[in-house]
Formats: sequence, structure tokens, C-alpha cells
Amino acid sequence: MIDRLDAMRVFVTALDEGSLASAGRRLHRSPAAVTRAIAALESHVGVQLLHRTTRRLQLTEAGEQYAAVCRRVLTDLDDADLAVAGNRAAPHGVLTVTAPVMFGTRVLRPVVGEFLKTYPAMQVRYLLLNRMTSLLDEGIDVALRIAPLQDSNLIAVRIGEVRRVLCASPDYLASRPPIRSLSDLAQHDFIGIEPTSPEDIWSFPPLDGGRVPRTVRVKPRLMVNTDEAAVSAAVDGEGIARIFSYKIQQEVFGGSLVVLLPEDEPPPVPVHLVTLPDRLSLAKVRTFMDFAAVRLRADFDRTPPQPEFGRSSRERLDAEVSRQRSTPNRDGASRLSGSP
Repeated sequence: MIDRLDAMRVFVTALDEGSLASAGRRLHRSPAAVTRAIAALESHVGVQLLHRTTRRLQLTEAGEQYAAVCRRVLTDLDDADLAVAGNRAAPHGVLTVTAPVMFGTRVLRPVVGEFLKTYPAMQVRYLLLNRMTSLLDEGIDVALRIAPLQDSNLIAVRIGEVRRVLCASPDYLASRPPIRSLSDLAQHDFIGIEPTSPEDIWSFPPLDGGRVPRTVRVKPRLMVNTDEAAVSAAVDGEGIARIFSYKIQQEVFGGSLVVLLPEDEPPPVPVHLVTLPDRLSLAKVRTFMDFAAVRLRADFDRTPPQPEFGRSSRERLDAEVSRQRSTPNRDGASRLSGSP
């Protein structure tokens, strides 16, 4: 008779490890034993769950659905054990955390690393995804959301806010017409981030006292499909990008990018850590939420406030142009020699 829970653990471990042999090493079983457990599970459910190749495992369509259910069942089982052991027990077990790719890489990943060092009995399954996830269906304990919250059933801890900003490199700004208002953008090159179109419309808040949002029609000369590529292109002077402030914080502090027209930015977007109500009672979830919130708020607090982060566009541009004029090039001449 098949031990379904054990077979489920073997199945999920094989997916996490990427191969039957790696799953065997982690579970201290032979590859043959792992193969038998998954075969027995497939026989029990009556469908093939995995396509097996020499290099990797690939889920079938039925396997994808079954894997999500298995993760949820195993997580609930582990949580039941923790609840019986007592909520005040030291956190241990597997914690599943998700975040957008760039925020997760630049901001949250170091916090996760520090958490693992602080709590050696913990494991973290860290999913970086640029899509909305279902905490319940995908077995996720904690998610970081950058958006106004729509689901009132979630327990949310606000950790800060981010801004959607215009940015460009000092070299690009020094070689192009000044940007003192939105109307000046018509004279500039843009970097688009897909999904976008060859001709896009960027919306900005109405003027004080107005009700109609202002719009700028842009025709990106460069269109990319990742935020990382857009930031890199902006640093290299390819044009102006519009992107969330946290994605360029390092570059702004380092001086390789300048924020433009901060007075015309839309309202900031809130950032929260969220979890399901029944998961907050678990020591591993509650401990991580508290641990991460303190450190992420400190990171947001280190970000200069809006007027300083971008200063005014005129101040930054004038200061940068002045610096560029006074910086000799390799021939000893001013870099902007002959420029108006």
C-alpha cells in the first residue's frame, strides 16, 4: 500500500532539487527508491506527473496542478505539527516567500540571508516572480506586494512606498536640451519596457487645481523586456527611462543616474508584506514578518526624501552641466566645449 504523504514529499523534493538523484541525496534514499515512490504516486492518481529526461524533470499539465496541491497539503501538515508543539517554539521548517524579481534580488534577498543566519533551523523557498501569486493555491507563506492592496482577506504590514520616476544618466543630460518641464521631453530619446508599443503614452498627475491628467506621447528608440536592461541602458546614456525608484536607488546614490521632474511624479505606490490570516499564528511566519519589516523599513528610511532624491530637475541638471563643463576630457578640453 502506498504511503501517499511520503510519496508526495518525494515528488515535491524531486521538483525542488531538479532531479531524481538530487532528491535521493537530500532524502538519503537511492535513486531507484525515489523513482519507485513517484511511479507509485502516478499509479495511484492514474496520470503521468513528470516527463523524465536525462537532464531535467518537466511537469505535465496534470503534474503542475498536483504539485500545487501537494505543496499545500505538506505545508498544512507541517504547520499542524508546529501548532501542537506550541506557537512560541523557535521557528523551524520551510518558509515560502515570494517577491518581484528586481526587488527580491536587490532589497529583500539580503534580508532573507540574514534571517537564515539568525535562525539556523529554518529553510526558505524563495520565489522571484513578476506576477500576482495566490498565497493559498501556491502554498506561499509571505508575499511582498508593490501595489495598492485589493484582497481585504490578507494580513498586511506596510514597510514603505516607492515612486515611479523618470531617470537618465548625467552624460546623456549634459549632451541634450535641458529638461525643466514635461513639455521638454519631446526633444529626448526614451527607453521603453515591454509590454509597451512603438508609440506609448505616459500619464502624469494634473496640475494643481486641475482634474485632467497630463500626458506625454513617447516613441521609445530602445524597447527592452526587463527592468535590468532598461536601467543598464539608461546608465549607458541611451535615453530616459520610467521605472520604480527602488530599481535605480543604487545608481542614484552612486551618481550614474539622475531623477528628473520629481514634482511631476504620480502618487507613491505602497509596499507591503502580506500573509493569510491563519498563517500569521505560525512562529516561522510571524518571526519572518517581524524580522523583515524592521529591516526593510530601515532600508526605505535610508532613501532620501523626494526633493533630495531627485532634487529639482533644474537644480540637478544645472549642477551636472556645471560639473561637466569643468571636467577636462582626454585632450584637456572641456567635455561640453562649444555646446550652448
